[in-house]
Amino acid sequence: MTKRRLLIFASGSAEGGGSGFENLHVSTKKGMLDAEIIGVVSNREHGGVRERADRLGVPFYHFGPPWSYAGYEVLKRELKPDFCAASGWLKPIRALDPRTTCNIHPGLLPKFGGSGMYGHHVHEAVMAAYGRGEITHTAVCMHFVTEEYDKGPCFFKMRVKINENDTPESLGARVNEGEHFWQPRITNMVVQGAIQWDGVDPKSLVVPPLYQIENHELDGIV
Repeated sequence: MTKRRLLIFASGSAEGGGSGFENLHVSTKKGMLDAEIIGVVSNREHGGVRERADRLGVPFYHFGPPWSYAGYEVLKRELKPDFCAASGWLKPIRALDPRTTCNIHPGLLPKFGGSGMYGHHVHEAVMAAYGRGEITHTAVCMHFVTEEYDKGPCFFKMRVKINENDTPESLGARVNEGEHFWQPRITNMVVQGAIQWDGVDPKSLVVPPLYQIENHELDGIV
C-alpha cells in the first residue's frame, strides 16, 4: 500500500528551530508515523529548518511572502500532498484542505490561541494566568486548520501541570517534551483516518473514544 504523502510547514528561526519537523521525520523511520514526508516548507530561506532538512536529506521549500492563496495553490499543485502538518508554522494558512491539515499548539485552546500566540508568548501568558490563580495546568493541543488562527476543531488535548517554581522557559521545555511524544502518534491517527472531520462542521469530528477524554495528564511523560 502506498504511504500517504505528508508535507510539513515549519517556520523555525534564523538560529534554530524545526525540532518538531525533525521529530516527525525520525518517527517515520521508527514506525510511529506511517507516512512519506515529501518535504518541509519554511518562510525562512536559511535557518534552523533548512539546516535540519539538509542534514536529514528532506526536500526543503522556501515559501516567502505574501503567503497568498495563489502561493499555497502552487505548493499543492507541485508537491501533491495527501496531508499537511503545521509544526511551528507562524504564517496564515490559505487554500489547504481543512480536512487534511493539522497543527500542534503549545497551550490550552481556545484560551491561549490566536494571532501572536506561539512559542514563548504562550508560555508567558500561561504563567501570568497561573500567577493570577486562574489556571493550574497548560496543555498540548492538536487541531485541524482553518483560515482563522487556532479556530479549527481541537481533536487532542493533554494537560501539563504547572509547578510553583516554573518559569516560562521551564514550562515550555516540558510542554515541548510532550509535543515531541504525542505529535507523531496523533498525526499518524489523522493520516490513517482514525481522526477526521468534514472540513466544515466541528460536530462532524471523529476521534477514537480513548482520546475523547479531555484534561488527562501525561503521566510519566511531562
